[in-house]
Amino acid sequence: MEQKTLGLIHTSHTLIPVFQQLCQEYLPGVATFNIVDDSLVKNIRSRGSLTPSIAKRVADYVASAEDSGANYILVTCSSLGPAVEAAAAKVGVPVLRVDQPMADLAVQEGQRIGVIATLSTTLEPTSDLVKRRAEAAGKPIELVSKLCDGAFEALMSGDAATHDRIVTEALRELATQVDVILLAQASMARVVAGLDESDRTVPIVASPPNAIKYLADTYFNQ
Repeated sequence: MEQKTLGLIHTSHTLIPVFQQLCQEYLPGVATFNIVDDSLVKNIRSRGSLTPSIAKRVADYVASAEDSGANYILVTCSSLGPAVEAAAAKVGVPVLRVDQPMADLAVQEGQRIGVIATLSTTLEPTSDLVKRRAEAAGKPIELVSKLCDGAFEALMSGDAATHDRIVTEALRELATQVDVILLAQASMARVVAGLDESDRTVPIVASPPNAIKYLADTYFNQ
């Protein structure tokens, strides 16, 4: 039997070990390779939106991953979501945006859904995705979005402690308002791991584990 291959497209080198560990756990025997371009998110921030030229680069990376032998492709940055959906229509293998399985799970978990992010360019596409997945599921929801001002800048400057403190405070506040919290960025997942049990009053879903579990259940473990 030919070995299956998963191509991962990242906008940060820091996510490679996160997904590598998850793939080892849930996708044993599946070959993986990584494509990384950290200028994509920087360009989205500087230009204020996901521009057509950035979307074209995402499509080029997806096509490159297919050419490199990927049977399945996962794009691990939520800010690129709309471009990922467009790119998926142009290749012959399944392409997944990292936040779709998480959005579906959040819709199943509750009616009042909180979405939290450190970048507005991520908060908006993920919030839009949750609304569309809820509509597809035929479920009415109430969405509460929260932006952690200053957290991303702190993380980029090397101040992880400040990033974690801002995100933790936002999680505590949002937990009093919703049934489930969705983390719009994979980089926020490690903050949840450090929360006290008293802060985990509602389910908190993150994209990396849910995306890999979805791939395992839908494509690789058939």
